[in-house]
Amino acid sequence: MAAVALSKSVFLGTGVAESTMFKSTSVVPVRGHIVMTSNFEKTNRYADELKQTAAFISAPGKGILASDESNATTGKRLATVGMDNTVENRQAWRELLYSAPGLGNYISGTIMFDETLFQDSRAGVPFVDILKKQGILPGIKVDTGLQPIDGTDGETATQGLDGLAERCQKYYQQGARFAKWRAVLRVDNEVLPSSTAILENAHGLARYAQICQVSASACAILPAHNQPECRIGRNLGSAFELE
Repeated sequence: MAAVALSKSVFLGTGVAESTMFKSTSVVPVRGHIVMTSNFEKTNRYADELKQTAAFISAPGKGILASDESNATTGKRLATVGMDNTVENRQAWRELLYSAPGLGNYISGTIMFDETLFQDSRAGVPFVDILKKQGILPGIKVDTGLQPIDGTDGETATQGLDGLAERCQKYYQQGARFAKWRAVLRVDNEVLPSSTAILENAHGLARYAQICQVSASACAILPAHNQPECRIGRNLGSAFELE
């Protein structure tokens, strides 16, 4: 049995996979190429900023630092070196990462946890400013975890859509410029993932992307699986089919 991350992090400037957003599009030739622009993109005042963010954090030769562990998971990391899971220790751990000399030479963006986004260094400098000084864009984990889907064999849906618009506005004001949403599909190449789980997660991903992009947070929709011959690829294609 494999648990597969359906969406784990980073970028997609525009073009959210939700059919209601694509029912009216403009087709414009640009330098010999055909470019389709949705009404969502045309009416989103942050469209250009989203594209710039996507281009920046996907710069060749650079990666994204995932430092969005929950407080509980961070506590496990600290326990391995005999440290207590306190706010001060979590702060010191993140500061060690963000202030590493030359980090910006290799990292274009950092995914942060809610607590960390609003924290300062021990010297009183906001973490977002430390990252920006290194040429790194702050990002934020916006999902609130997995919940079982009733009637399935232990499959899950990702929570966090409630209040997401308000949270995204708050995160943007704090300096976050992209978001992460994690969804998981169980794959066994026989009956899993179920259509219920695929559609539930596809809907959650599309709504997450739409809400984030309205609030100027670039995001990712990255359906993935680790069994090339299984049903998941075909079913995900149907789930994200554009009308």
